[in-house]
Amino acid sequence: MSNALKFYINGAWVDPVTPKTLDVINPATEESFAKISVGSAADVDRAVAAARAAFPKFSQTSKAERLKLLNKILEIYNRRAEDVAKAVSDEMGAPMGWARDAQTWAGRAHMEATIKALEDFEFEHQRGHSKIVKEAIGVCALITPWNWPLNQIVCKVAPAIAAGCTMVLKPSEIAPMSGLVWTEILHEAGVPAGVYNMVNGDGPSVGQVMAGHKDVDMVSFTGSTRAGIIVAKTAADTVKRVAQELGGKSPNIILPDADFETAVTKGVEGCFGNSGQSCDAPTRMLVPLQRHDEALKIAKQAAEAHKVGDPKADGTVLGPVVSDVQFNKIQRLIESGIAEGATLVTGGTGRPEGLNRGYYVRPTVFGNVRPDMTIAREEIFGPVLSIMPYESEEQAIEIANDTVYGLAAYVQSKDIKHARKVARQLRAGQVSINYPDWDTFAPFGGYKQSGNGREYADWGIHDFLEVKGIVGYGEE
Repeated sequence: MSNALKFYINGAWVDPVTPKTLDVINPATEESFAKISVGSAADVDRAVAAARAAFPKFSQTSKAERLKLLNKILEIYNRRAEDVAKAVSDEMGAPMGWARDAQTWAGRAHMEATIKALEDFEFEHQRGHSKIVKEAIGVCALITPWNWPLNQIVCKVAPAIAAGCTMVLKPSEIAPMSGLVWTEILHEAGVPAGVYNMVNGDGPSVGQVMAGHKDVDMVSFTGSTRAGIIVAKTAADTVKRVAQELGGKSPNIILPDADFETAVTKGVEGCFGNSGQSCDAPTRMLVPLQRHDEALKIAKQAAEAHKVGDPKADGTVLGPVVSDVQFNKIQRLIESGIAEGATLVTGGTGRPEGLNRGYYVRPTVFGNVRPDMTIAREEIFGPVLSIMPYESEEQAIEIANDTVYGLAAYVQSKDIKHARKVARQLRAGQVSINYPDWDTFAPFGGYKQSGNGREYADWGIHDFLEVKGIVGYGEE
């Protein structure tokens, strides 16, 4: 890719101030397939200065102008969808079907949702003799993760543009290639110079510099809770807004009246999707004690149906996890589950049979998992499911809420009224009943250590706005 060693600042592809490169590894082969430049504070300064200079004019553009721009971006995105999918497959090891139908689709779906939300969005209203105005917050630092690159880039860039903000994006240095394609799309769409800027790099050298920069008004961060704490502390010195979507350890309560074959099978699929690398994955399956063994049997069959292998091969369901760091972490956590006495139903440590290269993980299911076990408390971020028995509905809810996280939760029941009652008792930012379709208009974000703020559609636009009251404005 011709722009891989450049950054995008003030409407142009530019060289880094200080040359420094990083290999991008294909996790399916463990080999470098590209190089990117790694930025520094000097590059951040240039990008923030460009965004600051562009803000006064862009923040005053009309809703119609911003809608026209977003629609143009979407048009080009759709035309380049295969380029996006190939980049995601190479950088993440995602099977091409998943790269097209989940990863690339997510970017398109969030663009469409943001456009629809902006069409209906009211930026001001009258209240008595005061005018209440919602206006762009300013220059935004956008820091995105590697696991759903287009999902998170679009969930930040699109609402920031919709709100009239200017921005600097730092994609993950682990999966940066899709971010480069995205940036080419925005350039072709004619985003005004300085409105959108992109600097590649790692967290300490670029991300933290952005978070602490005096001329940045807001930080929107998606990633681990550990990194989110660092971002929040860094941003605190300049008292800027920080919106965060962090880790999760999501419970999936299967109530006694659920269709167990369907509920357990879909629960396994939900946990293992994206090779288990989703912050809202239903990784803790809670089942009635008397049906625990039945659940293990169904889960074993469902897990073993997941073919792991070459992302480019037909029939592959799961590719590798993203890096050696992730692979080693997952192996350590599987070992801890065995050592702490959980029942290994299927899977385990090491690579699947016949795969000697690549960061491939065996689809793994544990049963008889207790709430105090490491695998019940730590975010694994791999295809590893913990099945936990409960004796009563009250205990199930207690176990579900017994976590520092609160991003997502799931409830399965044939009785929708009963499921709704349980859903209201779960401390999570999004609760899904009976495996519904992805709703890009529902708010997404977390309670507790899963973060703050909300993304998707109009919820995302709100995060990029300040509220101004003009008192004495007079009646209209």
